[in-house]
Amino acid sequence: MPRVPALAALAILAAGSAAPALAADWKPFTAPAANGARWFYDADYSYRDAATGRVVVMQAIGKPEAKVGPNGPGAADGVGSVVALDCKASNLLVVASYSPKETPDLTSTAWREGKPKKVGKENAEDAALMAAACAGADGLPSK
Repeated sequence: MPRVPALAALAILAAGSAAPALAADWKPFTAPAANGARWFYDADYSYRDAATGRVVVMQAIGKPEAKVGPNGPGAADGVGSVVALDCKASNLLVVASYSPKETPDLTSTAWREGKPKKVGKENAEDAALMAAACAGADGLPSK
């Protein structure tokens, strides 16, 4: 009988050690602002939309020095959005936004019918996200 608790303990430890592999891979794409905030995108969430060819990425704002974000939907400090980038035409569509009080509907495909926003020098964050996320776009899975 002593094996049962030992096996249970090993199962718990194994599950705990697997958790970090499921964690988001937040990569910064802007320099910290004067207040310490900066923008990140989740490289693990990124994929190519099969219907449009756009690169879909989750972005979030965070202040790592203050231990705030970046985080995805549902987190107490998760504030950001999911956007679809057209790397060749340099434009984006907002798929959904989120905050601790707002859960995004990521099942809707209505965003595909939206009017794209041109990305240029006037919006440094969007341009930086496009440069970072599109750099590895050829290797992304298609969904």
